[in-house]
Amino acid sequence: MAIQKAKQMHVRRTARVRLALRRKAGGRVRLSIFRSSKHIYAQIIDDTAGKTLAAASSLDKELKSGGTKGADLAAAKAVGELLAKRAVAAGVKEVAFDRGGYRYHGRVRALADGAREGGLAF
Repeated sequence: MAIQKAKQMHVRRTARVRLALRRKAGGRVRLSIFRSSKHIYAQIIDDTAGKTLAAASSLDKELKSGGTKGADLAAAKAVGELLAKRAVAAGVKEVAFDRGGYRYHGRVRALADGAREGGLAF
């Protein structure tokens, strides 16, 4: 019962964050994050066209060869830097950061810092 309530609250938080983001985005593309217990995933989405412009995760071959685990701060920062590199190559420089239902803390913050260091502005 408690697990259902937690999932329901996460869905509500995600919807609330996305609604506020849509109001403030000003036509920018969205950097969306998904965090699991073992890995972290990020993608840049153009909601008007309905397309993913760039994506990166801790499962990418470029990052797995470095020997990092997917569930730590170093991996999250590396994913952010890789995503920023791919986004700049795709012509994206400004994004709206969509943290989903997650707190801006830990791996989510590390990914955001890595993306900023890689050249994305948000």
